[in-house]
Amino acid sequence: MTPFVVHSDDVPSIERGVAPVTGTWTDYGRAAGSITCGVRRIQCAPGHRTTPVHREGADEEFFFVLAGGGLSWQDGKTYEVRAGDTILHRRREEAHTLIAGPEGIDVLAYGTRYWRGGALLPRAGVAWHYPAWVRVEQEGNPFELEAALGELDVPAPSPRKDTIIHLDAVEPRHDGNDADALYESRIVGRKLGALESGFRHIAIAPDKHGAPPHCHSAEEEIFHVLTGDGILLLGDERIPVRAGHWVVRPAGTRVAHAFQAGPGGLGLLAYSTVDPNDIAYFPRSNKVFFRGVGVLGRIEHLDYWDGERF
Repeated sequence: MTPFVVHSDDVPSIERGVAPVTGTWTDYGRAAGSITCGVRRIQCAPGHRTTPVHREGADEEFFFVLAGGGLSWQDGKTYEVRAGDTILHRRREEAHTLIAGPEGIDVLAYGTRYWRGGALLPRAGVAWHYPAWVRVEQEGNPFELEAALGELDVPAPSPRKDTIIHLDAVEPRHDGNDADALYESRIVGRKLGALESGFRHIAIAPDKHGAPPHCHSAEEEIFHVLTGDGILLLGDERIPVRAGHWVVRPAGTRVAHAFQAGPGGLGLLAYSTVDPNDIAYFPRSNKVFFRGVGVLGRIEHLDYWDGERF
């Protein structure tokens, strides 16, 4: 298996939770070797909830509905969701969960990973959670505790918020500077108002390339082949990919990546961290993109360092 490339069929799933807060979970991010962000698939039976009601303190989350549908429960209100919808939850905003509809729900849950410092006093049963010590539950887990609270109050659906959108409602941006690069991208994260992560859908025309080969200094990317097949260009390697493949590109690898579609085209979901210090390097054109300031330029390689030649 190529490092940072894995197919969904090769990743084991686990049953997690206690009814009605239960489902089948598959951790694709860790299976593919992601470091600063992750993605899990959650499949729930009708009427079940994906997670305990929660509010993220540090992480920004996207949920993409692969199949089925149901209700997005947010701070006591509900919003209908269906296949092709993306839901954004910014940190420290609404408490949320998803409730599966009559056909169940199948979602991808993307999130940043911010490891915050803290301290646990297991004998005293308290933990440091800025700005205070808080009491912690020593027995049970969040799913069991949530299930014990009984059913949620589920009101009739409200008009959708601007943090929920269907792919079809995002205007595509068309790219292609030459005959060998032709694709369109729907920049979903920016449309929803994401602050700390990016999410988009990319459709590459049959036998064409997507973005030119490039690598990032500070941002990690996770790609999911949603439809079609093609080739992952990874440095000098050419790796076949098809629907169900996951590709992780950690920051700072210095190995450029790109995708080329097969005869039927290639549809990708692309998720990434957002870092204003990120620099993208394009080895074919010898260009660098200083993303935080929006400056693109060509560089000259010098064969010395600190005044000393190699």
